[in-house]
Amino acid sequence: MVLGLELLGTLLLILIAAEIFTNALEHLGERIGISEGVTGSLFAAVGTAMPESIVPLVAVLAGGANAQMNAEIGVGAILGAPLMLSTLSLAIMALSVLGRRGWMGHLRPERSGLRRDLLFFLIAYALAIAALFVPAEMKAVRSGFVVALVLTYFIYVMLTLRVSAALVDDGHGTEAGGALFLSRLGLPTNLPVIVLQMLIGLALLVGGAKGFVHSVETVSALIGLSPLLLALLIVPVATELPEKVNSVLWIRRGKDTLAFGNITGAMVFQGSLLPALGIVITPWQPTPEVLVGIGVTYAAGLWMFALARRGDLRLWHLAVNGVIYVGYVSLMLT
Repeated sequence: MVLGLELLGTLLLILIAAEIFTNALEHLGERIGISEGVTGSLFAAVGTAMPESIVPLVAVLAGGANAQMNAEIGVGAILGAPLMLSTLSLAIMALSVLGRRGWMGHLRPERSGLRRDLLFFLIAYALAIAALFVPAEMKAVRSGFVVALVLTYFIYVMLTLRVSAALVDDGHGTEAGGALFLSRLGLPTNLPVIVLQMLIGLALLVGGAKGFVHSVETVSALIGLSPLLLALLIVPVATELPEKVNSVLWIRRGKDTLAFGNITGAMVFQGSLLPALGIVITPWQPTPEVLVGIGVTYAAGLWMFALARRGDLRLWHLAVNGVIYVGYVSLMLT
């Protein structure tokens, strides 16, 4: 009973925090005149990726008698996050507008940004996969992969920022959907107040996600799930909630570019900088569970990239990503 109330309370906190954060983020994007692609793929993606970035870092640095187990949790959490985003998160986002658009309904994110996000994710994740097979003794080679991953994300950010002005001129500028929440309390709608509301929302997101992770870990211990499967299957469900909720809110408001960018931008961040961190602080070696997970993730990423290149994106296409995730979970639990 208590555990159920804790789960419900943290979920409610995440929902409230996501509303606060997305409202502030829309006002920030509108105020500084940036495209929806930058707002979703960079600002929202990095901001809401904080919970899943913290989990592997805390797990690995905890060390102690459970150092090996914590390292497994760290690797699983790093590689499990893109898996969750590329499959379940996209499917949930699409299903949230099924009643309005139908299975054959169109999804209309800005195409060039979506293709760019997915291409850089596939490049970065391929580097992260290759690094799994480099022995720990080959430190120079592993360091080269770290540099390549960081450089990949840097180039991605520069390209995303460079095209922002042209997209704004083409009608893809960020527009706030309502008044700033803090302004309803009598505060002015200026940059410091917008940033303050963003920080409040982000703090609540991180706090809610951490509380949810704790509850889910307790449940997994009760059912006897292994630490690695916990990291691959359970923890990402909890830590990816901010991305899921933000994207659902945006797509239900017809802001497809923001909704997709929030997920695919996070995929780039978590497919590049987090693996770079993993190579540095964990053994970063493959296991059968990890190999299956990265194979599923890469297949889902390739499927989305093919759809983005074709340009005709429909709800049932993303339902396929959900089916991929269900198949993966079924395989892992058998």
